[in-house]
Amino acid sequence: MALKRALSGAGINRNRVSGGQSRLPIALVAFFSLLAPLIFFVARGLYATASIDQNVNLTGSTKQNVDWRERLALQSLKSLFSKEVVDVISASTAELGPLSLDSFRKNNLSASWKVIGVETSVKTNATSELMHTTEDIKQETPRGKVNVSTCGGCSQFTDTPAKLARRQLREKRREKRAAELVQQDDETIIKLENAAIERSKSVDSAVLGKYNIWRKENENENSDLSVRLMRDQIIMAKVYLSIAKMKNKLDLHQELHNRIKESQRVLGEATADSDLHNSAPGKIKAMGQVLSKAREQLYDCKLVTGKLRAMLQAADEQVRSLKKQSSFLSQLAAKTVPNAIHCMSMRLTIEYYLLLPEKRKFPRSENLENPNLYHYAVFSDNVLAASVVVNSTFMNAKDPSKHVFHLVTDKLNFGAMNMWFLLNPPGKATIHVENVDEFKWLNSSYCPVLRQLESAAMKEYYFKADHPTTISSGSSNLKYRNPKYLSMLNHLRFYLPQIYPKLDKILFLDDDIVVQKDLTGLWSVNLHGKVNGAVETCGESFHRFDKYLNFTNPHISRNFNPNACGWAYGMNVFDLKEWKKKDITGIYHKWQNLNEDRMLWKLGTLPPGLITFYNLTHPLEKSWHVLGLGYNPSIDRSEIESAAVVHYNGNMKPWLELAMTKYRSYWTKYIKYDHPYLRSCNLSE
Repeated sequence: MALKRALSGAGINRNRVSGGQSRLPIALVAFFSLLAPLIFFVARGLYATASIDQNVNLTGSTKQNVDWRERLALQSLKSLFSKEVVDVISASTAELGPLSLDSFRKNNLSASWKVIGVETSVKTNATSELMHTTEDIKQETPRGKVNVSTCGGCSQFTDTPAKLARRQLREKRREKRAAELVQQDDETIIKLENAAIERSKSVDSAVLGKYNIWRKENENENSDLSVRLMRDQIIMAKVYLSIAKMKNKLDLHQELHNRIKESQRVLGEATADSDLHNSAPGKIKAMGQVLSKAREQLYDCKLVTGKLRAMLQAADEQVRSLKKQSSFLSQLAAKTVPNAIHCMSMRLTIEYYLLLPEKRKFPRSENLENPNLYHYAVFSDNVLAASVVVNSTFMNAKDPSKHVFHLVTDKLNFGAMNMWFLLNPPGKATIHVENVDEFKWLNSSYCPVLRQLESAAMKEYYFKADHPTTISSGSSNLKYRNPKYLSMLNHLRFYLPQIYPKLDKILFLDDDIVVQKDLTGLWSVNLHGKVNGAVETCGESFHRFDKYLNFTNPHISRNFNPNACGWAYGMNVFDLKEWKKKDITGIYHKWQNLNEDRMLWKLGTLPPGLITFYNLTHPLEKSWHVLGLGYNPSIDRSEIESAAVVHYNGNMKPWLELAMTKYRSYWTKYIKYDHPYLRSCNLSE
């Protein structure tokens, strides 16, 4: 109103004085130039005053802090402008001013918008603010609209009490949910700690205190560093030794020779640094000094290279020779009878020949030719092995009285075999022992194998008396020179009808097998007109005919399939009636005669067996016969325990020291180690 009066006064003056019209625009410009800054600063003060007034209404504690200058400016401004003008100025200034915390809170922004230090004041003042806001709404504005003059710089709209109440409920739910999550985290941590404690209790004490489970290996990573260094030094010293002799460096030659002896003496059979003598570091240092000296005086690249190559070739030849010797000796050991078993055999033989003739007979001899009983053929010169075969068979038989064992051995072990079973009869089973040397029909004129074994070529092959280095230099097939191939006991399996002419069926058992179940079911197996019932041994390509026979020979390639499946000797059911009809022994003789020069197969009984029973073998179930316990360390234990017969084929026979320990218990449980003869010969498990 004051502004209107001033303007109207100025108009009257302008009408009254016509000469003042030229000074009026200048006066207006000057007036507004002074008035605009005054209005701006007064409006800012009014904004601050309005804010202070609002805080006073909310808290009642800041009213006395208003500057006296701001109050004076406010009084001056109110005297100049009307209330509507002041409200417009304050509202516009509030919008241009900085954003207030209340506007963020009331505009319902995301929970991620947090202002540090404000949450507490907002919470503590929420109740009083809600009361004042509700009162203002009732007095001045409908539906949440607030008068700008009473709000004092806040936003033009505020929340209703219902929205504030819902916001408080949401905050409470958030706090409750956060507390629940924290509690769940604490419970999970406690559970994990308890589980870790339980696991730590079960940890082996051997690894406690180690920072890494592989520490043991890492600790020994270079455990043979000094050993290898000494060996390398010795090799280089030997190279320079020969060069020193060549160049007539006698003093250096003698020094190298002495150092080599000292290092070899310290090294000995050591395989790790811990095995070396305490003087090893000194010897290594001394050898290094001599080698450095030799390098300065004797080093010649061509000479050193040539010497090293010669040493490498010599070492390679030595390795080959040792491999041949190892192969020969392992084959020999597989057939050699240990001293304890030989001792037992000799003692039994003496006792047998001290018996009266009438006491040497076995009972139930009438069962020997009864075709209605279950007959077994066992050909062996090992008394202990044969006893395990017999004991394991009748102990697992449902009715031992129906089982008949036919044992054939050689002259040397005939007395021992008889005496053992006279002292240890197999229960109610029948047993009979024969001497292969008493088979008069088995002679060289009838048997091709005997004729070949007596030939000069065969003796030359086995017994080269004029070649003392046979073992080290021999041929690549040393395994075929196993002494077992010289024994006629190994070839008797082709003469079963001649040995037992009154029988219709017979079960052939090797002496390196163990029977674990009743075998009477094998006599009821239908062979479908075949002669031989056996378990097949071929896998993908292993143990097929081409492994055993020479298919470059036309006799073999024309008559046999190289991919035909092989089968196992060791447990075989033979139909002796069909055998006689098909003249199996005659077929065997034919092929044995063709192989006199060993061009069809090497020595042994499996290759001629594959040929003789070609297309005449009926495959049995695998569970009847499990092989490989004498050479294969990875046979599944469940497969062994479910088998009717387990076979120790291979060189690691169960009665030898080189037997595999994991399989030996299946054999030893059928031996009574407390027997007087076993104790007297120091034969222990």
